Amino acid sequence: MTAAGPRTYAAPSDRGSASLWLLAVGLLLVAAGIAGAAVGAARVAGRQAKVAADLGALAGATRTLDGAGPACARAAMIVEANGARLVSCTPDGLDLLVTADVVVHPMPGLARTASATSRAGPVRAGPGGPP
Repeated sequence: MTAAGPRTYAAPSDRGSASLWLLAVGLLLVAAGIAGAAVGAARVAGRQAKVAADLGALAGATRTLDGAGPACARAAMIVEANGARLVSCTPDGLDLLVTADVVVHPMPGLARTASATSRAGPVRAGPGGPP
């Protein structure tokens, strides 16, 4: 006859709780990943809008002597080629102010707009003369 030691059992309510905890942690990590991707998409859209506005303003500023129509048409072409939408184009003397929008969908069913404004024109002399 062998002497068996005392047997211990976990309480019935604790059985399988590790699986639930693992599932909860996994869902938390997935949610954090989705949130991080949404923030990243919004940041990329903001940079894309800024680049489109910068390049559109530079391209349009080269045509400001021809008038507002040709300058803004050139700016619109460059802004749209960079995946943005021209919101406004305003000549200011020899400068050109361009505002561009990029629509981003960080999550399904959620749309946000990133907007940027840029100014371009000829170089002006500072207080000490030409650069």
